[in-house]
Amino acid sequence: MTPRSRLRSRLRSRSRSLRRLPLNTAAAVVFVLAVFPVYWMVLTAFRPTRDIQSETPGFLPVSVTLEHFGKAVAADGFWTFWRNSLLVTAGCVLLALVVALAAAFAVARMRWRGRRGFILMVFLAQVAPWEALLIPMYVIARDADLLDRLATLSLIYFMITLPFTVVTLRSFLSAVPAELEEAAQVDGCTRAVAFRRVTLPLLAPGLLATSLFGFITAWNEFAFANMLVIKNQDDRTLPVWLSSFSNVFGTDWGATMAASTLFALPVLVLFLVLQGRVSAGMTGGAVKG
Repeated sequence: MTPRSRLRSRLRSRSRSLRRLPLNTAAAVVFVLAVFPVYWMVLTAFRPTRDIQSETPGFLPVSVTLEHFGKAVAADGFWTFWRNSLLVTAGCVLLALVVALAAAFAVARMRWRGRRGFILMVFLAQVAPWEALLIPMYVIARDADLLDRLATLSLIYFMITLPFTVVTLRSFLSAVPAELEEAAQVDGCTRAVAFRRVTLPLLAPGLLATSLFGFITAWNEFAFANMLVIKNQDDRTLPVWLSSFSNVFGTDWGATMAASTLFALPVLVLFLVLQGRVSAGMTGGAVKG
């Protein structure tokens, strides 16, 4: 390569870097805005109380303590509410996967009257704001004597996550060639056996992606859990329990941030474990709509 060619190559490289500079800067700003609240939460959880209440907050840890985590774990009902959240979330995710998989198969593989209208209704249900359902759901649960029950929360979270699960699984299922199932049927498998042995393993990334969405939605939800669990306080979930660190003397920010950190850990661990498959599922589900 001649010196002139090298110079042109360097100029082109610098030109590309300059063109990407605004996008890289915007990405860095978005990253900082998204990560800083989480960083501040974790930092506050490990800070001693005197540093939390200091008039000049520091952005780097000077001293570290585990006192707030001990206080959060020892709080009344911590493990009970942890179990409640886990039961509600697991019930929501499993129920949504079973129902959505059947609906997605019917939409993606079958042709029947009203199919397009059904898909449209699912999309409309997906874009509807959850807050609009608070009062109707409360009235229905009250009249049906379903208040203060974990099963009621699971059913509500199931209804919230179902439209997204159907849309995602339908898109991912449409990306799997139907000829694979037909070939299995030619070899003697029934339609159900062909789907279970051939298509279902290929849907694993999509199932994991939708499961993670349902898990995050049910795990973090506060409004319905706060409204539908009134009398029986032992049926509260972790998001509602976090408000118990407020008292007549104010809010114990150290314990609150420690409890919030512990509350966020399951979602973080689950996402890190399933990250590769979830990315593949979301990409695969977007290939064909």
